[in-house]
Amino acid sequence: MVRSLWTAASGMIGQQGNIDTISNNLANVNTSGYKRQRAEFEDLIYQTVKIAGTPATEDTVVPVPIQMGHGVKLAATQRQFTQGALQNTENFSDIAIAGDGFFRVMLYDGSFAYTRDGSFKVDANGQLVTSQGYKVIPEVILPEGFIPETLAISRDGRITVKIPGLDEPIDVGQIELYRFPNPAGLSAIGENLFKISNASGNPIAGRPGFDGMGQTIHRFLEMSNVSVVREMVNMIVAQRAYEFNSKAIQTSDNMLGTATNLKR
Repeated sequence: MVRSLWTAASGMIGQQGNIDTISNNLANVNTSGYKRQRAEFEDLIYQTVKIAGTPATEDTVVPVPIQMGHGVKLAATQRQFTQGALQNTENFSDIAIAGDGFFRVMLYDGSFAYTRDGSFKVDANGQLVTSQGYKVIPEVILPEGFIPETLAISRDGRITVKIPGLDEPIDVGQIELYRFPNPAGLSAIGENLFKISNASGNPIAGRPGFDGMGQTIHRFLEMSNVSVVREMVNMIVAQRAYEFNSKAIQTSDNMLGTATNLKR
């Protein structure tokens, strides 16, 4: 019965982690480029009371073992990089990725991070940056006096803009995308950014629309791929599982109370 107390307690701890993951998904339902996480579990070590194959008689063996489990633990929070819905924003500096790939940005310490959030801004120097001021890499610097309404980004990432005094638009930059052998292995650091890890593999650069890269969709944003209905169902399941484990603890406690009261 002591084992059952700890086993059920591990189930409650695991479901708390599940609820935490679901809550984070729901909190980011309107976060541009957010990718939902899924809690994954694995069972804990087993105590083997009887080994399968142990001789039972001279001619027979025990066909199945006796193993007592010790509960569950949170094994991983798998991030699912499925495509989010594209929303038309009409903002001249917004870019969505339709397909595989990430934008690369440079952090203040000179290191690189990767994002699916294309809600970019233009700073005082005419440079394309994130909401936190991180530079988009390769750098895109718009010419002085450019007309924002004329900014155009093709599906292959080519950026053109018109400036006063010229009839034809001029090329000002090229968007590059980066993909990974295992994007689920990327390390989330907040601010809609990811950093590479030993699990993700090295980034593979490419032009949008070529070599397996997604296309860049101008004046659109990729929304979160969180399904509110699915998360609510998962929350109900997690809540019920939490309650079941709490009932198991109460039952074990009642059984211990009964054993204690045998001698009065």
